[in-house]
Amino acid sequence: MSPITITALILFAVTYILMLAFQKIRPYVTIGSGILFVILGIIASASPELFGSGFFSLAEGSYSYGIMDALGEIDWNVIMMIAGTMGTVYLFIESKMPQLMSDILISKMPNVKWTVVALSLFAGIVSAFVDNVATVLMIAPVALAFCKKINISPVPSIICIAVSSNLQGAATLVGDTTSILLAKQANLDFSDFFVDDGKPGMFWVVEAGALASALIILFMFRKEKAEISFDSRTKVEDKFPTFLLVGTVVALIAVSFIPYKDAAAEGQFYKPDITNGIICIGFFLVGIIRELLFKKNKEIVKNAFKEIDYYTIALLAGLFVVIGGIKNAGVIDVIGSAIASLGSGSTFLVFTIIVWMSVILSAFIDNIPYTATMLSIVPVIAMDLGIEPKLLYYGLLCGATLGGNLTPIGASANIAGIGILRKEGHEVKSTTFMKYGVPFTLAAVTTGYLLIWFIWK
Repeated sequence: MSPITITALILFAVTYILMLAFQKIRPYVTIGSGILFVILGIIASASPELFGSGFFSLAEGSYSYGIMDALGEIDWNVIMMIAGTMGTVYLFIESKMPQLMSDILISKMPNVKWTVVALSLFAGIVSAFVDNVATVLMIAPVALAFCKKINISPVPSIICIAVSSNLQGAATLVGDTTSILLAKQANLDFSDFFVDDGKPGMFWVVEAGALASALIILFMFRKEKAEISFDSRTKVEDKFPTFLLVGTVVALIAVSFIPYKDAAAEGQFYKPDITNGIICIGFFLVGIIRELLFKKNKEIVKNAFKEIDYYTIALLAGLFVVIGGIKNAGVIDVIGSAIASLGSGSTFLVFTIIVWMSVILSAFIDNIPYTATMLSIVPVIAMDLGIEPKLLYYGLLCGATLGGNLTPIGASANIAGIGILRKEGHEVKSTTFMKYGVPFTLAAVTTGYLLIWFIWK
């Protein structure tokens, strides 16, 4: 390795350590690290006579990474998709439509066992289109209500809802930040999550995992046969936010049939790189304008902008810059080759390592920075193995998204669920969470792991 590659690798390692140690300031850590990479690039470019002797030189050329290079690494399509979807989801939650849907679902169930299974599956379906944390915040109160009514502990029910929400986030393009990142890296559109190159996409893999995990939930609640009567239903007075969310999904599906510039044939019409972001932001703005001009509700507009996760957006922006820096410095090639060598040239072994390494790491660290980093490494691994990268991309998404369910801190949805229980006076131990999370995760990941291999090998 060249000295600059070693330097960049050390800086990258320190960045990750600081993110793990100081989770509340992770965006500042990544932005600060990105600035350091830019400073290194500027110094190297401005003073080639100073660094040309070797410290900043790479085998294939000098290290160069300026401000415009760094800004170019930030994927504004991803940023806009996250911001727009979160805003529309807030309006959808405020309309109380999800609660009404949950109430209708519960009224059809015969007992506690089937109610928990139905709510978990319902949470999964919702989270395929809505942020995972938002899904938990929508559905958990319904579970709390029926648990209080029949006087049982809400802890198992809320845990199952949380882990189900986290699982299904990988099913569609808008279900989770990791899916949006994958789509950007692998040039996937909304429809590709359903059918990709004539093969079943991640949606069907995730649904198979959801069914396998539902059997686990059914087994664990096999003794909960108390009947439920749930007569009251939430009243929905404004259905427009529901149309906004449905419109967002339909529009994303529609434009998925139009290629990007890189995939378009000569002379064929193609869509701009920020098309999906514009759609998500556009529908959100329609909802905001309606609230301001027609409903005169400034408070909900203010709260909608507050609900956008600026923390994650800033974290991703910084990560994009950092990953661009380590890519220019040759770190991505080094890490990719190292992982490929671990598999001794075996595609199956490398695929297995990526899936289960992702499961273990995502159980303890945030899967967003991990996935963002690994998505840049996967093409290098695939090139070393001489294969198409999609097998490894999907294996990474499977392990990184589903692996967070192993522990209570592995996913934001789990943290949200435990926070709701804490407010209700229920302290959840890690062992209690893992009693449900571990078998759920193993069932879902194993199913996804096998299906992805047989579909994409």
